[in-house]
Amino acid sequence: MNGESENREWTADEKRLFEDLMPEDLNEIINSGFNRRHFLKLMSIAGTGVLTAHLLGTEQLLARPLSPPYTGNLSAGVENGVKVSFIVNGTKTNLVVDPRMTLLDALRERMELTGTKKGCDQGQCGACTVIADGKRILSCLTLAAGCEDKSITTIEGIGEGNNIHPIQASFIKHDGFQCGYCTPGQICSAVALLHEAKNGDASYVTADMRKRPAALLLSEHEIRERMSGNICRCGAYANIVAAIREVQSGKAVEQNWNEI
Repeated sequence: MNGESENREWTADEKRLFEDLMPEDLNEIINSGFNRRHFLKLMSIAGTGVLTAHLLGTEQLLARPLSPPYTGNLSAGVENGVKVSFIVNGTKTNLVVDPRMTLLDALRERMELTGTKKGCDQGQCGACTVIADGKRILSCLTLAAGCEDKSITTIEGIGEGNNIHPIQASFIKHDGFQCGYCTPGQICSAVALLHEAKNGDASYVTADMRKRPAALLLSEHEIRERMSGNICRCGAYANIVAAIREVQSGKAVEQNWNEI
């Protein structure tokens, strides 16, 4: 949403959300766009629980990408550059990159897709998780030049506009984010996890890998194991597990506040 044009059409629910919660910023948001300062202010309000009364407007707002699709010159001159062609969020993309550039830096610095976060930059926290050809990967450990012909999905490509992904809706319902920094990686990882379970892919804690069914119904223990590569420093693990389990099982899940 950072740098959105003045022609952005806000929905009635979104305008009502801004008018009720951020009246002093309303004109600036409508005229100049919703930037990260506004986003952080909105998230600080979330800590008071006020946003629960404005759930629809919040869902619509969080479904929008923080950055617009990049339409500039993606093949700017790079010394000793390597040409790479791949699909990012459904759009064919051609880049000339430094052979040492990671996919994370290519997404953030070259394509302005800043939803994917740089946390530890060492492959330990999972904040940079994206989906490549249906499998989750750590973009901070993946060279952009090695992604030739791959299909990459970032958080900006999860859901379309107001049609958010069921995982995103469940994260909102179960309050699966607090500061929100790890959330893009958590959601990308959770979306890929649903495909893994549907395909019957085993994990370290799968009871019998030889007799696993085509599709797996994941227990809480399985979900925790499969999401263990995504760290939430705020400690919202119980909420995250409940959100994923509800979507994966198709049944309402009550949170267990005795577990973290």
